[in-house]
Amino acid sequence: MDGPTTAASAGETPGQALLTQFERAGYRHVAPAILQPADVFFDLAGEEMRRRIYLTTDAGGRDWCLRPDLTIPVCRDHIATGRLTEPVGYSYLGPVFRFRGDAPGEFLQAGIESLGRRDREAADAEVLALGCEAAGQFGVAHPRISIGDRSLFAGLVDALDLPPQWRRRLLKDFNRTGSLREALDLLATPGPTMPYAGVLAALAGQDPAAAHAVVTDLLSIAGISTVGGRSAGEIAERFLEQAALGATGAVPASALGVIEQFLEISGDPDEAADALRTLAREAGIDMSPSIDAFEQRTGFFAAQGLEVSSMRFSTSFGRGLEYYSGFVFELHDPDNAEPGPLVAGGRYDELCTLLGSPVPVPAVGLACWIERLTAAGGLS
Repeated sequence: MDGPTTAASAGETPGQALLTQFERAGYRHVAPAILQPADVFFDLAGEEMRRRIYLTTDAGGRDWCLRPDLTIPVCRDHIATGRLTEPVGYSYLGPVFRFRGDAPGEFLQAGIESLGRRDREAADAEVLALGCEAAGQFGVAHPRISIGDRSLFAGLVDALDLPPQWRRRLLKDFNRTGSLREALDLLATPGPTMPYAGVLAALAGQDPAAAHAVVTDLLSIAGISTVGGRSAGEIAERFLEQAALGATGAVPASALGVIEQFLEISGDPDEAADALRTLAREAGIDMSPSIDAFEQRTGFFAAQGLEVSSMRFSTSFGRGLEYYSGFVFELHDPDNAEPGPLVAGGRYDELCTLLGSPVPVPAVGLACWIERLTAAGGLS
């Protein structure tokens, strides 16, 4: 990995000035390779990004891609250092590549990744505060702040004591746009009335490898290789998951009702915490650990000088990237002139393990869209 760099004050671009700000905050500048192994992003980034990746294949048949984000490359390089138990902060500034319709497929991002800190709530608050400072450097003094927390949803699912198959499906679908609603609809549907019930029933309880081969072969016979960015193998996995879910039967309406009520909670963080405790008390479930952590983070927001009452929290807010595991946030143009987030990020404690780290690495970070910040701040 590259060592620290220091940008000169005179003649800095806004992006370079932002990088200097991150370095002064203790985040060492790194520059991961532009060309990355594509399978990593296929497996971990989520379907939305998967459909936007620029791919190439080498002479040996291996798929590579132009990096569509920098979080995964930074984590891969960090794992390669072997210093996995040491807290460290990285910053970056460079191009990323995603298909965006009529917009340029190459655009500039700056960001930070905080890896290895055990004081998770304090680290979350620091990253959000640095995101707000980044927006302020571009002239966006009061961005609109949206936040969410997947770990609260995980706490709810655990407290409801749902079957393991449903727990895995709900947590996986929470970060997928539109998929959680589909999962909740299935949650209320007894197995026999599910789509393709006959095939699903035949597969239920079969040897997983053999069942996977059967579904993959059927897709191949039908000439199906990809659907919505998923490979035939991934479609087969999803189909077999449906069979496993159908075998569990419908989840009690009382549990489904609690989930629906949970997903309606929104407001500033203090209001949301009160509503969450009320819901848990009335439902007779214990969500204290996750709500306590949520409130502790809110306290660190205030300690960072952030205006908690101006934040908008929603229990249903997620960011679409499958590696997010907890706190997530987006900063938007308060005038709504710029579509999409100006700055966004969140916690991804499981990513380094999924990338091959032998030990868990707590992690949180953010990315800044330089072109959007420049336009929103009137610098263009």
